[in-house]
Parts: sequence; C-alpha cells; structure tokens
Amino acid sequence: MTTKTTTNLTNKKKRLWELIFACLYAIAFYIFLIQRSLQLSRNHSDKIYNLRHGWISNRLNDVSDSQWRNFRGNLPILTLVFALFVLLANISRALFGLKGKGMSVFWTFISFIYLSYLHGACVIFIVSIASLNYLLVKMLAKWRYFPWVLWMFNVFFLLCNRVYEGYSFVTIGQHWAFLDNYRGNFRWHICFNFVVLRMISFGYDYYWALQDSGFDLKKHIKRCESCSLGKPCYKSLQERSVPIDRYSYITYICYLIYAPLYIAGPVISFNAFASQLDAPQKNHSVGSVALYGLRWVLCLFLMELMTHFFYYNAFATSASWKHLSPLEVFIVGYGVLNFMWLKFLLIWRYFRFWSLVGGIEAPENMPRCMNNCYDLEGFWKSWHASFNKWLVRYMYIPLGGSQRKLLNVWVVFTFVAVWHDLEWKLLSWAWLTCLFFIPEMVVKSVITSFKAKTSFEEFVLREFCAVAGAITITCLMVANLVGYVIGPSGINWLISRFLHKDGLPVLGGMLITFYIGTKLMFHVREAKEAVQ
Repeated sequence: MTTKTTTNLTNKKKRLWELIFACLYAIAFYIFLIQRSLQLSRNHSDKIYNLRHGWISNRLNDVSDSQWRNFRGNLPILTLVFALFVLLANISRALFGLKGKGMSVFWTFISFIYLSYLHGACVIFIVSIASLNYLLVKMLAKWRYFPWVLWMFNVFFLLCNRVYEGYSFVTIGQHWAFLDNYRGNFRWHICFNFVVLRMISFGYDYYWALQDSGFDLKKHIKRCESCSLGKPCYKSLQERSVPIDRYSYITYICYLIYAPLYIAGPVISFNAFASQLDAPQKNHSVGSVALYGLRWVLCLFLMELMTHFFYYNAFATSASWKHLSPLEVFIVGYGVLNFMWLKFLLIWRYFRFWSLVGGIEAPENMPRCMNNCYDLEGFWKSWHASFNKWLVRYMYIPLGGSQRKLLNVWVVFTFVAVWHDLEWKLLSWAWLTCLFFIPEMVVKSVITSFKAKTSFEEFVLREFCAVAGAITITCLMVANLVGYVIGPSGINWLISRFLHKDGLPVLGGMLITFYIGTKLMFHVREAKEAVQ
C-alpha cells in the first residue's frame, strides 16, 4: 500500500469521526434548544402579546406576525379562488388551443377580477403607472441612456407610493373623492413593489431584444442537461429574447398582474413568462407538482407546531427579549430567523405551486434550508433566490458585475432595503450586510488563489473555512436581528449584553456551535457532490 493511499484512508477515517461527532453535537444542540424554547414560552406566555387560542392541545398560538396571520387566515378563500382560476385557464387552453396572445387575454381578464377584489378602485393607479412605463419603454428603448431613465422612473414611483401611502383620489379632484370609499381589502402600494420589479424586467428585456443579447442557445443546450432533454431551464427561458411582437401591451399587463404570482412572487423575468404562455412548462409532471403540494402541506403543519409551542416572534414584537438573559436572547433570535424562513417558504411556495399548475414555472425561492448556509453569498442565493436572480440580471451585471463587486454590493443592498420599505432599520441591515460581505470576498479571493499541496495544508484550509463560516453565521444573525427585530438602536444593547461577563460564555458557545455546524455542512455538500 502506497503512502498516498494510506494518507487517504487516514483522512477518510478522520472525516468519518468528524461527521459522527458533528451529527451527535447537532442532535444535542437541537434537543437543548427545544427544551429551553418550551420553557421560555411556558414561563412568559402571560407577558407577551398576540397569542390566541390554537387548535393543538388547547395551546396558545403565536399570531404576532401580521403577514403570516393574514396569509393563514385567508388560505381557504385563496385556495378556492386559485383552484378555480387555474382550472378555467387550463380548460380554456385545452378546448380553444389558446397560446401566447390568447392566454394573455384570458389571464389578464381573470387577474383584473382578482385585483378589483384586492384593491378596488386603486386598480386605476396600478394601470396608470404601468401604462406610463410601457409608453416610456416603447418610445425610448433604442436610446443609449434608456436604462437610467427606466430606473429613475420606477424608483421614483416606488418612493412616491410609500411616501404618499398609495395616494388618495381626492388629491386628483373633488369629483374623484367618492372612489376613496372603494380602496379594496389590501393596500395596493405594498403589492406594487413586485410590479416595479416586473416593469423593470420588461423594459430591460425589450431593450436587449432590440440588440444582440449575446446568448448562445446552441452552446447552452450542449452544457445544460435539462435543455438537452427538451426541457428548457429557467436560464434559457430568461436569456433568450422572445419575438418582438410578444412585447405587446396585453402580454405586458398580463405579466404584471398574473394572479398566482401577483402578491408575493416568486419573481420571474418577462422573457421567461411570455415564452411559457406559448408553451407551458414541461419540467414538472403532474405527479411532481402534486408531490410539491404535499410537501407544502407538511411544511404548513410544521409551522403550526412551531407557532403553537414556541413563541419566538411574539417575544420579538412585544420587546420582551430586552428582559431575557444572553442565552435566551440567542434562542429567541435564532428562533425568529427560523420562523421567518419557514414563513416565507410557505408563502412563496404556495403561489409558485399554483403558477406551476397553471403552466408557468417560476424560480424556487428557497432552494436550500437556512440552516445549511455558512457564507453570505450562499445565504442570499438561497433566501428569496428569484429576487437574487433578478438583482444579478438587471442590476448587478449592468453595474459592472464582479469587476466592481465591492462597490456594487452597496448599491444592490441599499436598493433591496428601500424596495422593502423606507425604514432606518432596513438600511442598517443592508449596510451591515455589506460590511460583512467585504471580509468574506477578501477571504474567498485568498482561498481561491491558494492550492493545498499536502494533507496538512488541506486540513488547515478546511479549519480556516469552518472558523470563517462560524463568524459569518454570527454576522448574518446580527444583521438580520437588527433589520427585523431590534432595529439600529438595539445594536449597542446587543453588544453590551454579549460582551458582558454573562454574555461571553454564550458568545463562545455560539461560535463553537456554528463552527461545528459549518463542518457538518461541509459533509452535506461533499455527499451531494459525490452523488451527482
């Protein structure tokens, strides 16, 4: 047996023991976390707000998150409406052979009924701004500085919609005032954030369609396993421009207000949407879509268990976390992030499911669990992944891509913060994330250029990456807690709590836990690569 073979066997044994230890530690960690979370919820249930009687074991249910409360409460009617819409659309396509334009007309009609219920007379604002954007695109798309105009127009309305809270008809004229009594059941300017993304997508896709997009489809098909089997992947649908006549007003409006994706996405590019109106998605069979729906139901049950037994979000919204110990603050903070991840997974996958049933495949927003991310770049590719794809295509690459990466991340994350809402805590979250991004980019650059030649160097590199992963996860937690829980004013409080003598052991335990967790993630990635 050669020395190299002996070394490889030794390394495999070490990795195996490392994996066993990491798995045992993870099991112990989650048992401890669940026990302390149950104790926290039981001891403080009379001090926190927005708990209602639930249906599991007569326990109280945490409904403190308004977004989740509204979605959960409207699930029955939403399911009935989308089932009816999609059934009618699929029957019409089959009976009348509807394709691009025909399906655009049909979905636009159905979606207007849906929007009228949601926003009432405020649909006028949506159509007016959308029509202005369409005229701007059609008139100026050949102009060299068109992208700048497109961005200025859309950011202007994004900000105005927020500042004036969706406007009022009385400001237009007294004879329009009566329409303010018919504003619907859902604030239109909140949903319009997604419409802005679609308007920019339409503008850019049309602008690039008039030029040479540079996308080599034949070369892509040779490299892409899905496309080579006749099942176009999302990248090919997005990058390949549709015929110019498809950039019509009716298809544009249909794209903006397509009912299954209107409220929360996932975000899909105009090219990908328009091409699937003509040829419905083939990547997912009826069986796989049904399985996708079943998995969603199981995730919903998991969320119900979480909100009935662990009151993480209620702690955050009632500010009870200020009176907790450092360990309890960590448990609540970690729990809130997991609650948010599961909440968005359920919302986004619900609407994506109905879009798939209707023949339109949108990108998966949560392709990887939040607890399986150890770097910032990987985290944002797995959290609202469709938005990430949108940002890369329409913002990051036009700004210069990786050539100006250090500058571009500030612009991109500032836009993301403003897009969500005009709040200082969101800007703080964005800028903190950018600050944490800089050392990660430097470290990645060093690691990429460094090639381990010996097993010792490989060991050192692996340990260094695990330590970096632990620090990155801690930074991610801090940035998200500042953005969504404690706000910028809570940073000093957070630092003082964890740098105090009671907090230092907790901080050390956090870093050790995230270090071991990162090691476990290495094994998960390596196992997936071996299978592929």
